[in-house]
Amino acid sequence: MKILKKAKDNTFLVMVIAAYIIMFVTKPSMGVTSIKNSAYYIKEMLMIMPVIFILTALLDTWIAKEKISKYLGKESKVKGIILSFVLGSISAGPIYAAFPMCVMLHKKGASIRNLVIILSSWAVIKVPMLLNEVKFLGIKFMAIRWVLTVIAIVVFSWIASKIIKDEDLAQKEEKARGLSLNREACMGCTICSRNYPEIFGMQGKKAYIKSYDVDIDRERLQQTILSCPAKVIDYIE
Repeated sequence: MKILKKAKDNTFLVMVIAAYIIMFVTKPSMGVTSIKNSAYYIKEMLMIMPVIFILTALLDTWIAKEKISKYLGKESKVKGIILSFVLGSISAGPIYAAFPMCVMLHKKGASIRNLVIILSSWAVIKVPMLLNEVKFLGIKFMAIRWVLTVIAIVVFSWIASKIIKDEDLAQKEEKARGLSLNREACMGCTICSRNYPEIFGMQGKKAYIKSYDVDIDRERLQQTILSCPAKVIDYIE
């Protein structure tokens, strides 16, 4: 029963392992290539994500919520759209590096539309990629593709904002004694469980609140909350 529960909690991981096994059985060369590619991307993530977590935490500390709401919120309109395109376009690194930052921006008031624009720009029109596109495909191709892509992003971001509501994003749960943890948005970095193991633990690659029965050291808890890169922990007295 424990094995079945573990498998259920890690369904995606089980499916990936099963896919590798099938590839190794049916086509060993493809299985070896897949393992090598996976190892490369895991290594890349291990090098990049800690830096992204630190930068996200610093931005969260330095930039006031009022600023995010003003320039990237629902009322920011055209200036918010332009700023979102700029933020996404000047970014560096793979698209998954944008997710922790977008969690932080949304928590501070950024609109769904502007988050879609940031993610889309990061993925398909960031400056480093455009420079390589000019090198291999020519400036005319890049310019036309860029214009059409920007138009598509504007349209789809508007559609997304009509379909997706703020409450549809990961919601907070496990609330008690003013302490809450958003497990859906947790990045699984283990910082909270290492900083305050008496309260926080890890389960299914996600943090959870394992005890409410300890005397909370407010200073230690505050340090743990500030160190969380995805900003998924809240404490309200």
